[in-house]
Amino acid sequence: MPVIECDVAAARDRLEAAGVEVRPGNTDHERWRADYADAIAVAYDDKVVVQGSQPGRLEGLLRDAGGRAHVYFDGAARGNPGPAAIGWVIVTSDGIVAEGGERIGATTNNRAEYEALARALEVAADYGFDRVDVRGDSELIVKQVRGEYDTNNPELRERRVRVRELLAQFDEWSLSHVPREINERADELANEALEDG
Repeated sequence: MPVIECDVAAARDRLEAAGVEVRPGNTDHERWRADYADAIAVAYDDKVVVQGSQPGRLEGLLRDAGGRAHVYFDGAARGNPGPAAIGWVIVTSDGIVAEGGERIGATTNNRAEYEALARALEVAADYGFDRVDVRGDSELIVKQVRGEYDTNNPELRERRVRVRELLAQFDEWSLSHVPREINERADELANEALEDG
């Protein structure tokens, strides 16, 4: 449960600027509350507490970031299709900024890879990064998104369009294929989420 020490009025302004509805708190101690992307933020005098199954996106809106980030993603499926999960990590020169993993139901490995990439980009955008250097160990997904490979699968084409729309939010981006050992943490998060389900 992230606790963000901040000016809660400025944090409220950032949320409202992002189109998030902010409502009054439920108690005398709460200044305000806001829901966004499966998480809730509760503001007190000098801090905001973020709760929920996926706090990363809401936390990103509350923190003043910008700059450059390295984004790692991985999807995993047991069977093809089968139970699936995603993992992602966002890293800056200060270390890991955010990471997450979650089950996404039954799907194929390629669809899980696309879902992981999309989720990681959503979080990076919420954090306000200007440039992202994205890395994943699925050569197929990397080459499809970069336009080097095409796909006959309509569902993968739709996912590729969605990812390209998300990438367009950044001033600069790159997308590279890396070996699994470079993508180890995202892989671990996806597999942990799959095993925990």
